[in-house]
Amino acid sequence: MGRGYIVEDAVEGYLSKLCEQQAGPVTGLLIGQSSAQRDFVVMATRTPQREESAAGNSLDKDWVTEHARQVSRMLPGGLSVLGVFIITDTDAKDTLTTLRQLVFAVENLISSEHLWNPADDDVTDCVTLHVNPKTRKTVCRTFDVKDPKSMAKPADWKYQSGVCSSWSMVSCCLNVDMLVPLPDNRTATENMDKCLKEGLKVWAHQIQSGVCLIDGKKLPEDTELTAGQKRNVRQTYTAQLLITPDEQRCTDVVQPCGGSVSVRGAIHSRAYLHSNKPKARLAEKLLKRDVVSTVATRVQMLLEELLISEEESKGSSKDKQQTEQLCLPRRIFCPVKVSGPVCVCDYQFSDEGQSEVTDRLKEMLDIDAAEEDLDTRQETSAEIIERDVAAEPAVETVEVVETKRNNYIGVAMATAVALLATAASMLYLNDV
Repeated sequence: MGRGYIVEDAVEGYLSKLCEQQAGPVTGLLIGQSSAQRDFVVMATRTPQREESAAGNSLDKDWVTEHARQVSRMLPGGLSVLGVFIITDTDAKDTLTTLRQLVFAVENLISSEHLWNPADDDVTDCVTLHVNPKTRKTVCRTFDVKDPKSMAKPADWKYQSGVCSSWSMVSCCLNVDMLVPLPDNRTATENMDKCLKEGLKVWAHQIQSGVCLIDGKKLPEDTELTAGQKRNVRQTYTAQLLITPDEQRCTDVVQPCGGSVSVRGAIHSRAYLHSNKPKARLAEKLLKRDVVSTVATRVQMLLEELLISEEESKGSSKDKQQTEQLCLPRRIFCPVKVSGPVCVCDYQFSDEGQSEVTDRLKEMLDIDAAEEDLDTRQETSAEIIERDVAAEPAVETVEVVETKRNNYIGVAMATAVALLATAASMLYLNDV
């Protein structure tokens, strides 16, 4: 027998509900955490209906993979897309090729957004699940997605209650300060995207090289976090990441550019750890990846917003000294189950209400969340305060008021300013 999957029994109920509702093939994602011995599946979510798609039995691979990309952005450290499922009365052997194509496409798209290098202990097997809606028979197989020639292997699929009820959580607040130069031709999407990604990779390398303290201590990698603790009791840990700037930043680097993106402030990051003797090495790896992922997601949102804004303003005359202010989203958490410890997240723009967040949770993750279920305490929205700077017309001063930590004041000397609404984070886009 191949890999084993321990599956939250709520997933069985969810799939059964889809079996009763389905009119044609239904696809979706399986979400959880991998470990060396076995994987844990804590939730499943169906692929949203595509409004403009014609009724039929054909699957839209691009739609499924784009859904997976959006969902992966909503998963904190320790949760990831483990694979895909399909509910259809077509024979399992006949759907194998479709599932193989889907699971490879999903993994390739999600991993293309990762800014970290794979670790030696990363699990590369992804799961596919075929469910027959009439007989309810399930067929579980895995593929090694790092091997293009990988063949399907049988896997063990077992339902269990309270799979993640005693998972531990490690969290931290990190001050971010990075500068990314932009190309001369900012309107070239590929150029901006490439420069932002390269700049983020440099910063991500600093995070990966940082020292992680858990509850104030640097633990040996193989230390069992829950050793000596009561069994099946959820533990929470507070971490600190100590970052040393790259040596290259200490030297003068001259390069032509058309502006820069500056990210400064504080973010909230967290990771969940399975209850099967988690090691300090795992906690550090998952937390650092969450730090990189949440910042990269928000910077990508900035790029998408700016490109839309520039597209809409094409042809209009703009003063070169005009300052554009953008409030970017803060991170909001929502429990997978109201009583459970594991949360997913979303990013809320300043002009959005909590109803938009609950709508996205329903659309992307099929979670019925009430507004009171949302945890909005971890990051507060940035507040922009403009001051009279008539004596210095080329300077725009932006202040962010933050409830728990120090205030940050940012000064931009050019045409565009943006705020990243994390705990108190600022993101500036500067033209030079």
